Amino acid sequence: MSSQTRRVFFEDCVFDVFDSVYEPAEDSFLLAKALTVKHGECVLDMGAGCGIQAIWAAKKATKVVAVDINPNAVMCTVHNAVLNRVSDKIGARHGSLFEPVKTSERFDVIIFNAPYLPIEDIEKQDLTSCAWNGGKSGRRVIDQFIHEAPEYLTSNGRVLLVQSTLSDVSQSLRMFTDHALTAKVIAEEKVAFETIVVIEAKR
Repeated sequence: MSSQTRRVFFEDCVFDVFDSVYEPAEDSFLLAKALTVKHGECVLDMGAGCGIQAIWAAKKATKVVAVDINPNAVMCTVHNAVLNRVSDKIGARHGSLFEPVKTSERFDVIIFNAPYLPIEDIEKQDLTSCAWNGGKSGRRVIDQFIHEAPEYLTSNGRVLLVQSTLSDVSQSLRMFTDHALTAKVIAEEKVAFETIVVIEAKR
């Protein structure tokens, strides 16, 4: 383990967080606590980071696909899948949003701890800031995700999206409704100057 690696624990899982990979924080733990996966389900973890959601989901899921735009996060997820003995269930892929996902693939659960913080300057994006930089409105990635996610859901599938009240939760609820999904906030936590929420959207 390098000197740049941090170790984080959640329930009975342990995660090594590589350099430039988002370290699990309040939003990560809020999502993990809200996440329920049934035995046999297929899960897509978008923006996997160190793999906390993917590995937690793999406790019951048959298959988990973990995607991240940060190649270090992909390697970190693979490492932690081995560390937590679920590597046989998790496939990690490098790419932006649904780019590395086959158009024929369908998932029972799609998870996304989105980059949601409103940031004025998005030109100086690096690997680390990809995890939290949501552009000027905080919705640069969220909007694209909501537009594309329904295409990859099974007939009874559901989406769990984490975002902040700083990036207009009501807009996300409206967009999910526009895509024929029923959406509601199922968990929230007040932190500093914002409230982090988990939105569930399902058919």
